[in-house]
Amino acid sequence: MRNVTHEELLTRAEELGPPTRHHIDGRAESGSGAMFAVVAPRNGRILTHVADAGEADVDLAVAAARRAFDSGPWPRLAPVERGRTLLRIAELLEERREELALTVSLEMGKPITDAYDIELRAVISTFRWYGQLADKLADSSPHTAPDALALVTREPAGVVGAVVPWNFPLTLASWKVAPALAAGCTVVLKPSESSPLSAVLLGRIGTEAGLPPGVLNVVTGDGPAAGRAIGLHPDVDVLAFTGSTAVGRHFLHYAADSNLKRVWLELGGKSPNIILPDAPDLEKAAATAAWGIFFNQGEMCTAPSRLLVHSSIAEPVTEAVIRRARELKVGDPLDPATEMGALVSETHLERVLDHIATGRAEGARLLTGGDRTMTATGGSFLQPTVFDRVDPDMRLAREEIFGPVLSVLAFDDLDEAVSLANATEYGLAAGLWTSDLSTAHQVSRALRAGTVWVNCYEEGDLTVPFGGMKQSGNGRDKSVHALEKYTDLKTTWIQL
Repeated sequence: MRNVTHEELLTRAEELGPPTRHHIDGRAESGSGAMFAVVAPRNGRILTHVADAGEADVDLAVAAARRAFDSGPWPRLAPVERGRTLLRIAELLEERREELALTVSLEMGKPITDAYDIELRAVISTFRWYGQLADKLADSSPHTAPDALALVTREPAGVVGAVVPWNFPLTLASWKVAPALAAGCTVVLKPSESSPLSAVLLGRIGTEAGLPPGVLNVVTGDGPAAGRAIGLHPDVDVLAFTGSTAVGRHFLHYAADSNLKRVWLELGGKSPNIILPDAPDLEKAAATAAWGIFFNQGEMCTAPSRLLVHSSIAEPVTEAVIRRARELKVGDPLDPATEMGALVSETHLERVLDHIATGRAEGARLLTGGDRTMTATGGSFLQPTVFDRVDPDMRLAREEIFGPVLSVLAFDDLDEAVSLANATEYGLAAGLWTSDLSTAHQVSRALRAGTVWVNCYEEGDLTVPFGGMKQSGNGRDKSVHALEKYTDLKTTWIQL
C-alpha cells in the first residue's frame, strides 16, 4: 500500500460497496430485516447499515451449519480436498487484499498500512497453513494384546460458533475458522458489531472458493442478542471466543444453561514487559516497548501495557519511550503514512480517557499524551500516553485499558520483577530483555503467561500455539494444537 497515495485510497474507499446482509447457507440473507449502523471511527460518520441478528437469524444460520455437518459433503471429504479449498480461500484473499484492508481500516480505525501488511498477511498465511496441514494429520493405533486392534481417531466436533472481536477482525476470525474447517467442522461466525463488514466478505470468499452451502455462515449483530443466541444454542457443539474476560464468563454460563458445549476462551491481558540492565540493546528494547503499546492503537490483548524496568536504567528507557510517543504520526487510518489510527469508537475512547483520569487522580505521573487529538475530524483519536510512578495497586496497573496507555513500574531486583509481572489476574503474554541465557530460561519459566517473548515482542508464526493462563482463558489458537478444540477423540476397540 506504500505506492498508493492518501487521495487514491480515499477515492477507492468511496467506491467500496460494503455488504449489508448476513451470509447464510452460501448466500446473502436479510433475516429479520432489522438493521444497525456501522460507524467509521476515522470521522464518526455512518459507513452503512447491516443486518442485525436476533434469535431467529441465528437459528437460521445454525440450522444451515447443522445440515451441512450432518448430511453435507464437507466433513466427509478427503482431508486433502478440504485443504485445497482452504488454499483457494487464501488465493482469493490475496486477490482481494486491498479491498479487505480498506474495509478493515474503515470499520475499526486500523492504519491502512498495518491492515494490508500485517492483518491481511496473517489471514492469508493462516488459511494457507491450515490448508497445507489438512492432510498431514495421522490417527494412531496403540499396541495392544495380539487378539485386539485399537484405533484412536480424531473426528470433527460438529457445529462451531465463533465469536470474535473488532481489534483484529479478520486475523482472529481466521484463527478460529481455518482450523475448524480443516478439521471438517461447519461454522457460524459472529464478528463484533463494530467490525462486521470484513467478516461478511470472508464468508462470501469462502463460498466463492468452493465451500459447500452452510459450511461457513456469518451473522452480524451485537453480543447480548446474537452472541447470546449462539452461546445458548443447543445445536452449537463448540464455542470459540476471543474478547473480554467479562464476556467470556457469560459464554461459560450459556454453555452451562444449554447443552454443556465446549467453550474455548482467549480473553484479556495486562502483559508485563521486563527490561533488565543487561538487555542486549537498550535502545531497541525501548523502541519495541513503545511500538508494542502503540501498535494498533493499543487495542491488543497482548499489548505490553506494563513496562517493568530496572531502577538503574528506568530514566533513559522511559525517556526513549516518550521520545517515540511524541514522534509517532497519529492520523487518518487511510493515509499510508499514519502509524497510529483512531480508536474503534467514541464510546471506547471515553472509556480509555476515564482510565487516564483515574490514573492521574490516584497519583501516577502523566509524562506525555493523555488527551484527545484531531478533534476537528470527528474521529476517535487519542494521543500516545505514558505514565510513570505507577503503584501496582493502581487501576492503571491492574485493569486492561485496551488503548495506547503505558504504565512504567520500576524494580530493584529480579525477584521483584517476577513478582510484579505475575501480580495480575491475567496471564496472556510477557516480554523479557536480557543477555543472560540462564536468566532468560529461569524468568520465562517463572512468568505465568501463555507466551513469553525474549529480546523481542509479538514475534512468532503459525507453528506455535497462542493462548493464555489464569483469567486470560483456555485452549490455544494457531499451530496444530488449535485442531484439538475442533475435534473429538474416538477409541475403537476391535476384538480379533
